[in-house]
Amino acid sequence: MSFDLNSLLRPHIKDLKPYTSARDEYSGKEGIFLDANENPLGSVTIENFNRYPDPYQTSLKAELSKIKEVDPKQVFLGNGSDEAIDLLFRAFCNPGKDNVILLPPTYGMYEVSANINDVEVRKVSLTADFQLQPLKILEAADQISKILFICSPNNPSGNKVKREDIYFLLRNFPGLVVVDEAYIDFSDEPSFTTELKNYPNLLVMQTFSKAWGLASLRLGMAFGSEEIIRILNKIKPPYNISGLTQDTVLHALKDKGKVDLMIKEILAERDFLELELKKLPFVEKIHPSHANFLLVKLPNANQVYEDLIGEKIIVRNRAKVTLCEDCLRISVGTRSENEAFIEALAGIGKK
Repeated sequence: MSFDLNSLLRPHIKDLKPYTSARDEYSGKEGIFLDANENPLGSVTIENFNRYPDPYQTSLKAELSKIKEVDPKQVFLGNGSDEAIDLLFRAFCNPGKDNVILLPPTYGMYEVSANINDVEVRKVSLTADFQLQPLKILEAADQISKILFICSPNNPSGNKVKREDIYFLLRNFPGLVVVDEAYIDFSDEPSFTTELKNYPNLLVMQTFSKAWGLASLRLGMAFGSEEIIRILNKIKPPYNISGLTQDTVLHALKDKGKVDLMIKEILAERDFLELELKKLPFVEKIHPSHANFLLVKLPNANQVYEDLIGEKIIVRNRAKVTLCEDCLRISVGTRSENEAFIEALAGIGKK
């Protein structure tokens, strides 16, 4: 199936002239800077933040590309993955006309962004074991289906999606296929970034919020063809990633060993949590997870959720979500946090 990116793009975006910042016109580091109306005296803080940051995060992308084994021109950095999601709607979806395909249960921001941008949502539910229904997805799509969002490992179920189903959709879906890999670091599945050269309609999203422990910095990654990344850079705000975030993450990239150790510990704690949950007779099902959380089915999930809050233990209530009836989503904590949770849950189960 041939793929023409321009045919997906909203017509006015093709000729859009992006905002040109002072740092676009001069990207050098040395000189007397009188071009951006910055405060020349410094900042009110101990550190100086008076100068605008690199609008394209050049140094950070150069280092990140080595870890991800992609070209820096194939990397987009956003204010969380949510910015990339929103920009995709703005670039490719004509409001009130086009549609996107969502696969519930899945990450809620896809639908929120669709609604904000007045884009029709067509839903094709996952199977009972949270797998794709590729043929039904294609049946739901038409020539104005611009984006298909696939979350793998999936949130809130935690499972990885069958790889062959994603390949099938990459070959046959008429629009962009976005594979959201926010939890890929906790899975044994290889990233779809290895397939960028083979599928020009593929965009892969990842994040620094989970395995890297940098949720407060709000930095998301998107990997795609140079053409797709060029479009996202064209329509993003000029300084969407702060200098503080860029410097902090650039430093963090040098300590990949620590990330690997944290992942190993989280996976061990996930196994511990699953083992302890299996000992509780009232727990009905623990869904297989390739993420840093477990989706757990148990009787009266709504009440259990409230009872846990009473114990100052907060989990995510997913009981009203498609295919997740009577389920709670439990993030993996530290050993002491996991033990406290299990003790509290066991006590609630005896009531």
